Amino acid sequence: MKLVFFGPPGAGKGTQAAKLSEALGIPAISTGHIIRQAMEKGTEVGKIAEGYIKTGALLPDDVVTALVAERLTEDECQKGYILDGFPRTVVQAQLMDERGIGVDAVLDIEVLDDSIVRRMSGRRVCNHCGAAFHVEFNPPKVADVCDTCGEALSTRADDAPEVVLKRLNIYHEQTEPLKAYYQQQGKLIVIDGEGAMESVFQQVQAAVSKVGK
Repeated sequence: MKLVFFGPPGAGKGTQAAKLSEALGIPAISTGHIIRQAMEKGTEVGKIAEGYIKTGALLPDDVVTALVAERLTEDECQKGYILDGFPRTVVQAQLMDERGIGVDAVLDIEVLDDSIVRRMSGRRVCNHCGAAFHVEFNPPKVADVCDTCGEALSTRADDAPEVVLKRLNIYHEQTEPLKAYYQQQGKLIVIDGEGAMESVFQQVQAAVSKVGK
């Protein structure tokens, strides 16, 4: 089974992809991991990517797609895979199609912008031990103090509301058009991501069980 997960930042697609990966026994693959792996191995495409990254430039769509195609030739991907957050644009999706990268279904985890801001701006992390909390969903016993080590908790810079809204605007502009692209191919499955993690995962499993039937 060959799947793509996409949705706004903070929608939980990485968590859901990891859970489904374990359930199905196929790898969940993110572009960030692919890029690091290719650079570490020193592959031809990895060297090209490294040249861009060293100068602080964004990787062109064709290079990112080539990295994904290279990764999917590995043995563990032959029974299927889950692409987490790729493609990000219609151009990348078109390049995937041109390269023959298979996609059986695209799971779009839908969460309202207000919910995303609430989720992400409420996150608190401990810079000392790495423990994570949420002021509403998983609050520490003492406000702004880590339960594990007693150090102060902080908000990550990219979780600030204004930053989250900027990321959401980019998502709506660049990535959301993929919904129409895959809808036309009959591959889009919309998942309501507003509920609890397990409730969302039940939807994911139910949707995947119908793929190909």
